[in-house]
Amino acid sequence: MREGPEGSQIMKICIKNGRIIDPQSGMDGVGDICINGALIESIGQSNGAFAADLTVDAQTHWVLPGLVDLSVRVMEPGLEHEGMLASEMLACVAGGVTSLVCPPDTDPTLDEPGLVEMLKFRADQLQLSRLFPLGALTKSLAGETLSEMLALTQAGCVGFSQADQVVKDTHVLQRAFTYASTFGYTVWLHPSDYYLGRGVAASGALALRMGLSTVPAASETISLNTIMALMRGSGARVHLSRLSSAHGVELVQAAKAEGLPLTCDVSINSLHLTEMDMGYFDSRARVTPALRQSKDRDALRLGLLNGVIDALVSDHNPVPGDLKTLPFAQSTPGASGVELLLSLTYKWCKEMGFDEVQGLQVVTSKPGSILNQALTLHQEHTPNFAPGELKVGALADICIFDPHETWSVSPSELKSQGKHTPFDFEMSGSAMTGRVKKTFVKGRLVYSD
Repeated sequence: MREGPEGSQIMKICIKNGRIIDPQSGMDGVGDICINGALIESIGQSNGAFAADLTVDAQTHWVLPGLVDLSVRVMEPGLEHEGMLASEMLACVAGGVTSLVCPPDTDPTLDEPGLVEMLKFRADQLQLSRLFPLGALTKSLAGETLSEMLALTQAGCVGFSQADQVVKDTHVLQRAFTYASTFGYTVWLHPSDYYLGRGVAASGALALRMGLSTVPAASETISLNTIMALMRGSGARVHLSRLSSAHGVELVQAAKAEGLPLTCDVSINSLHLTEMDMGYFDSRARVTPALRQSKDRDALRLGLLNGVIDALVSDHNPVPGDLKTLPFAQSTPGASGVELLLSLTYKWCKEMGFDEVQGLQVVTSKPGSILNQALTLHQEHTPNFAPGELKVGALADICIFDPHETWSVSPSELKSQGKHTPFDFEMSGSAMTGRVKKTFVKGRLVYSD
């Protein structure tokens, strides 16, 4: 160990004997990774000249790039309970997530540069995951007046979003697209129609029998058609958040074939669950977008496999307990999920029957590419930062994953203050396979199970 700038200690770490998987390069083999300070010095077989201060035996484990999650709510500013930012950032590294994007639907909304700077400062002080905020597309997310995008970009926002709020006035959305296109900003939108998207369950026989207000798939597809028409006219780049329907997948596939600058993601909830998982009005399954039929889930799984859908997200939303224990229709939508992201990605890989190198792209290199593009456009790019990749000379953001360990999800197991998830063992009846054991950010061990 030697002294670094301002007396900081630079540590040399060797992760030995692990199965090193880098989905970006296709690397897959047993070897060592040597970390010198914040950077990866070598990948493969370590030589005797590397004198490690810490050696980690990763035999039988996978050594992966730190995950990139494009949808994590940390409930700050304004909505946090005591210490909640710290608990949610700890939940991120416990899930192997080293880079996260957070929506702007906080209280107050992230529509002021000072709020963005404060959030980034507080997250940086914790020295856990890297946090990249989205700014509000419109002031207070009201859908009426455009936010000060330039000032928010300078404060650290990597894109602009309405979170789950809808811009009712298409003229406002058109002006937002035109402005964003002019400056190279990406607009992040959850596709939902203002009038059709107000229900609490997906349209179908089950919701009808349960007497719940419904959200038809047309809510998503009408919004998608509007977004795509505005993209053609403005040239704006758009990232679609949390696709949920089979028809939506078809529209995205056609838009990409047309050449529209479009990326999209799907949540772990929509990828694994259906409307049947609501059970008998179990509010743990009250999420946005609403869980749909098995045909939609199957189309989303296939779309993620063939690349129509670019990334898988946790859609982590730690709703306080008193807001989830209300009757289904009155409960607040949302579920904790960031700690389950890698385990559920592995589950999807196994169920779809393809190799992990390909499957892990959707939580590493592919969302990493989306984030990296935003960072480059916003002049936020950090030298040596390669989100979702393992390569010599890059910052050492790494997670170690045990694919053999089984564990049951329960409130006591979660680091997040949000204890509600539809993957709770009590609700799902099945255990998780695979668990994150260690996470490194910039060469620092920030989590160890």
